[in-house]
Amino acid sequence: MKKSTLFLALLLPLAIFAKEKPTVQQLFSVQTVKVKKVNTSHSKKNYGYVVADEARIYDVSPRFGGFVEKLYADKIYKYVKKGEPLVTLYSPEVYKAKEDYLNSYNYAKIRNNKGMLKSAKRKLELLGVDAREIAAVLKEKNVSPNTTIYAPTSGYIFTKNIVNGAAFNAKNRLFEIVNLDEIWVETKIFEDDVNWIKNANTFEVSFKTTPKIYKTSNKLLYPNLDPKEATLTMRLRLKNPDHRLFPGMYADVLSRDKARTYLTLPQSAVIRKDGRYYAFMIGEFEGEYEPVEVSVKPLNNQTYIILDGLSAGDEVVNNALFMMDSDAQINGLY
Repeated sequence: MKKSTLFLALLLPLAIFAKEKPTVQQLFSVQTVKVKKVNTSHSKKNYGYVVADEARIYDVSPRFGGFVEKLYADKIYKYVKKGEPLVTLYSPEVYKAKEDYLNSYNYAKIRNNKGMLKSAKRKLELLGVDAREIAAVLKEKNVSPNTTIYAPTSGYIFTKNIVNGAAFNAKNRLFEIVNLDEIWVETKIFEDDVNWIKNANTFEVSFKTTPKIYKTSNKLLYPNLDPKEATLTMRLRLKNPDHRLFPGMYADVLSRDKARTYLTLPQSAVIRKDGRYYAFMIGEFEGEYEPVEVSVKPLNNQTYIILDGLSAGDEVVNNALFMMDSDAQINGLY
């Protein structure tokens, strides 16, 4: 493009004004800014929601049937600690297996048949009877008709399918316990952003319910594209020791790539005309400005990355571009 110059002094001849009128430079308050190098990361914002970590969801499904004698985990969403009793029940199958274990112990003392004793103990273990309860059979030399199921992990009771006095069959799911010490945040990523998001190495996740900013680099991009929305799902893992985050919460996800050095200008210093971008560079003489075509891409909402057209240290107009643009069009500068 042929370079031309624009003189602010020609925009508004000072001679037509009284002496107390401001000069052209004062009237326009032209400010300038230099193209500068910054070392920063590129960021993108997406929206997501909290889901439970599948590896921290536990089903309590006994391998035997029975009848509920006492229900400790009696409320939905109740928090239980690992090892706490969930329910005490009577199971004819477990009761018989414990009797067989005690009888095998008594028989082994007489016949020295340790294989039978080992087999009887193994049967109780395969039924899922707690190790403390198995040990109590030999310690007390007595068989209790009841057995207790304990929480396999700390967490919240998300599902409860029994009540006091209820009967259940083997394999029935009695409880679902969800541990929320770590959770997932799932967010939709447009297909166009997939290559960029693969290079993102830092994620900042925020929620309306807490001022805390959660940072993570643990991500997984699901290898499954939604053809209706042209999106993929990205999963982030967050630590949640204080349990402030629960499934279903909405999240703002700010992703950043590795820090790099860019040439930058404020967006106010760049104007777009007919699909091209221009900046007004300071000319050789005072009051002289020159439109220069530049190649840019956004760094963030306030800043452009200068890809071509300007160099570090070049000085350009930072404001009043609409005035510059109007005059440049009148004078046919671009």
